[in-house]
Amino acid sequence: MGQNNQITGEDDYILLKDFKVETEVDEEKGFILCFWVYIFNSNAFPSTILKQVHAETNSSPPLLVLNEKTLMIFPLTCLHNEALGPGNTDFPSEVPKVSAEIEHPQNNWIHVGYEVSSDFVRLYINGEIAGELHLSSLSNDNSMPNGSRKRTLIGITGDSNLQGFIHDAKVLPSTLSIKEQYVKDPPLRLSIDESSISDIEEDNGFWNIVGGKASCRRIFSLDVVLLNTFGQPVNKELEVIASLLYAHNRLPVEKTNDEEPPLLASCDGIEFASCDRPCKLSKGRASFKLKISKVLSSKCDNRQFCIKFGVSKLEGYRFLEDFSPSIRCISRNRTPRTSTIIWKKVSAVHPVNGSQPFGLDDSSCEPKHNTVHEAKLSPTSKRVRLGEAKISAVDQHSEECNSLASKQNQVENGFGSRLEARPENFEEMNTSLSDSESTGARDSALKSVSSRGHSVPDVTIFRYCLGGLTDRSLLLKEIATTVSDEEISGFAEQVSLYSGCSHHRHQIKMAKRLIDEGTVAWNLISQNNLQVQWESAVFEIEEQFMKIASCSSRSLTQQDFELLRKIAGCQEYMAQENFEKMWCWLYPVAYTLSSDWVNAMWNSTSPKWIEGFITKEEAELSLQGSRGLQEPGTFILRFPTSRSWPHPDAGNLVVTYVGTDYSLHHKPLSLDNVYSSGVREKNVKVKPLQDMLLEEPELSRLGRIMRRH
Repeated sequence: MGQNNQITGEDDYILLKDFKVETEVDEEKGFILCFWVYIFNSNAFPSTILKQVHAETNSSPPLLVLNEKTLMIFPLTCLHNEALGPGNTDFPSEVPKVSAEIEHPQNNWIHVGYEVSSDFVRLYINGEIAGELHLSSLSNDNSMPNGSRKRTLIGITGDSNLQGFIHDAKVLPSTLSIKEQYVKDPPLRLSIDESSISDIEEDNGFWNIVGGKASCRRIFSLDVVLLNTFGQPVNKELEVIASLLYAHNRLPVEKTNDEEPPLLASCDGIEFASCDRPCKLSKGRASFKLKISKVLSSKCDNRQFCIKFGVSKLEGYRFLEDFSPSIRCISRNRTPRTSTIIWKKVSAVHPVNGSQPFGLDDSSCEPKHNTVHEAKLSPTSKRVRLGEAKISAVDQHSEECNSLASKQNQVENGFGSRLEARPENFEEMNTSLSDSESTGARDSALKSVSSRGHSVPDVTIFRYCLGGLTDRSLLLKEIATTVSDEEISGFAEQVSLYSGCSHHRHQIKMAKRLIDEGTVAWNLISQNNLQVQWESAVFEIEEQFMKIASCSSRSLTQQDFELLRKIAGCQEYMAQENFEKMWCWLYPVAYTLSSDWVNAMWNSTSPKWIEGFITKEEAELSLQGSRGLQEPGTFILRFPTSRSWPHPDAGNLVVTYVGTDYSLHHKPLSLDNVYSSGVREKNVKVKPLQDMLLEEPELSRLGRIMRRH
């Protein structure tokens, strides 16, 4: 059915236009036809994926048809009232067929099973029965074969405007199981690992990336993974290449006038054209550190781009390609756009006594200094210091913070103006400094940390500050097993200081416990087995979660477990790699819930402040009523599913709410200033988190979660 290729060695990936299967079958005994299909382009619906040709007839009726989100399969023995010639897909309504709804029929692998017997035909989708048609209703002289007459079935491609691939097509005896064929040889796909993304700002579905000249443009990093359709990594000796395209037409971005490549790959501090520097897959993963060149950021403000990742030398295999969201390439000195949302002015946010506000940050990776952002301004606008006209040295350094959600050049929103603790001694805790003061303070802090001594080499500290999430994870796993808790704390302080991001401290300090307790949990679950059933693992997962979260009154729901399974990337069975992926998300969440101010909200049942583990899409859907968005101020609390340890935002709460502009917004909570250890030590009285949320001018009522079933 096709020639072997270097992707899989023995397995075939065949273009639809080249696919053909011919077999002689006994219709009385029945047979099974099963295959994987990947459709990536259809210009018109309905479209015939496969046609059937019988040796006894001249007609070519359809076998498998896609009509938008409906997949239809037709009986072999059905002779249509009107012959359907090539390209004719106007099917009479009386033609019997089996139909199934497919949520995402394009750009996804779908396993189709077609079981034929003398009494019925069945359609299987991804190993499960999706529909059945009894042939007794078709029993007449023209529609049913006589006795055990044999026919030759030839399955060929249908419409010429339909593009896709077929994988592992087989004609088998009806005694075999389609379910077994479904799990036997899953096809491959290449995808971006969203949990690995670092130093990219996400804004309403767009990526904002800082480009510019060599001294200003920012390195951003991410991983690309080679998986099978069940989400399991596949180890193949392949190379992945990154290229920059225009988002609207997916055409390559040309070189700039000075012949500088539009997309650069950074390796050991040296920049290469990304097309000249492919990344090798290692255990199914390739790590990229990229930059966007200067002319694109300074002259193409109104153009959007995307990054294409594809397997080198295998152009055209669409399932081995993945594309980033649309990218806005920005420069640091660009004039900010006018805000579309009315926020409180900066002067109104900064109280005279210098108390530090709590708020919903657009920046999840902030230095300890008191800053305020105005939401929805361009991410390239300058940071504004409360009560100051200039930007301190620490603020400038904070633009280098290695956090995906870091809004490094954005003016912080006006949230927090009413969430203030105003004790008499709170002013002395204000760390807002002038330029000269902040520079001196930072130098003093550097000397203070250095004087304590630590066993982690400086080169490791800088490797952590400059590395991507995968690099940081590997470093922490190595460090956590060789140094003491005190040395881990010293390392956390130094990384926080050198990177300008205090949120790194939290993730580093939990590393030792996360790794140790995760190892114990996996040993209890696996009992030295390489894989375990997911259903048997959930009990231990829940027990570990409740212990870490200090919660004995609230259990996890079935929906929570389903989300955890998706994060783990497993199906019926879970391997250690799946567990570790899930654990790196769940542990920081449980750690956050163990805090008094969040634990009370988690345990609250009326109202239910945090309804469970939900996705961004579920939160957005819940805020959309039958007549559109709910009232402005309606909000939902959630944990971002794309942030896993050691990402600085792992375990953070995010507020999804309806703004005054009747659009949806997502803001991470910034609790450090209010609930920091320094504040607790000084016995500063602060309000419960739920009270402070409701005092926010943009938040007025708690929304309810609507689960998709």
